[in-house]
Amino acid sequence: MESQPLSEGTKPIAAYLPRIESLVRQVIEFGRFSLKFEIRGMPPGEDGPESPEVMVDFSGLDSDLLLEAHAELLNAIEYVVLKAVRLEEDLFGKITFDCLGWRQERIQELRLMAKVAADRVVESGSPFPLGPMNPRERRVVHLALRDRTEVHTASEGFGAERKVVILPAGMADRMAPAPPRSRRR
Repeated sequence: MESQPLSEGTKPIAAYLPRIESLVRQVIEFGRFSLKFEIRGMPPGEDGPESPEVMVDFSGLDSDLLLEAHAELLNAIEYVVLKAVRLEEDLFGKITFDCLGWRQERIQELRLMAKVAADRVVESGSPFPLGPMNPRERRVVHLALRDRTEVHTASEGFGAERKVVILPAGMADRMAPAPPRSRRR
């Protein structure tokens, strides 16, 4: 698989794949999980150049462990592996970990939730806060509503409590500016 660097000095995602594969094998072995995985390229998605290019897809007897509690273990493995390979921040959205299609189903669920919430905001004229989400899920909501001119999205809160608020377009100007973002994930 060939990938173009996103910016000067950024390695292509393919340069990280051997190390990612090795670390995932170690996690499975040392965790004594009954899991298999496949690393494969992804077709371009709805989000165009912002879509993941590579998926690490798990299956096996312990798949249910990865998916418990909104896929906390799957998310943890993804985070640890990508940090351990020192994946450049520009590439974090270019690789995703999934298990039995859970991530793709969650993305569709988030897009539908965003649409329904946006319709409610347009109808009521009042802001609608969604529940806390991880950065990847918040990004899905922001992208799902980016072409809806009658609403605006904003993230608010900190850490695990950070969430997306959907606002009527005119109300976005009255929101307090967000605090500066840390470069840390």
